[in-house]
Amino acid sequence: MTVTNTASLTIAEIREFAGFTAAEQRYIRRSLDIGLHRCDAFRIWARDACENAAIRSQYVSYQELKALRQSVPAETGFDAIEGFVGKLTRVAAFDLAQERIDSFSAFRFLYERLLSADVRPWLPSAFCAAAALPQIRPERRKRLLQSLSEAAATAPGWSDRAPSFYPEFIE
Repeated sequence: MTVTNTASLTIAEIREFAGFTAAEQRYIRRSLDIGLHRCDAFRIWARDACENAAIRSQYVSYQELKALRQSVPAETGFDAIEGFVGKLTRVAAFDLAQERIDSFSAFRFLYERLLSADVRPWLPSAFCAAAALPQIRPERRKRLLQSLSEAAATAPGWSDRAPSFYPEFIE
């Protein structure tokens, strides 16, 4: 891929991120700091005791990420689906229950960075499963599920290109 194509794809990722709500942007940056161990999230993101507790819970929930990164199943087989999708759904449900991610686009943006491009084919099913859980309020459940486009839900293939833009905390 040429430098121009790489730059234009990065710009497209930056534009996509800019289209998310301020709450989604903040949560994505915080989640990447926690999930990728980029910094001390308590020091940067905790504004009060409630946020401190939420960050602590997120650290616990994100313990699964390392195992998930190493166990992405092949798209064509049924081996290992139960363990992978179950764990991915549990982590996704945690994130959706925080009520900071309001759309499949923001969810996909976050998870393809947390786990890698290889997880893309699994994201619509994990998102639907997590969004449909009874832990998600009914009106929120409806909005989340409606945010998944038909094109994303029925995509015949997924790019394996790794994300290049990883948003960070800005003072």
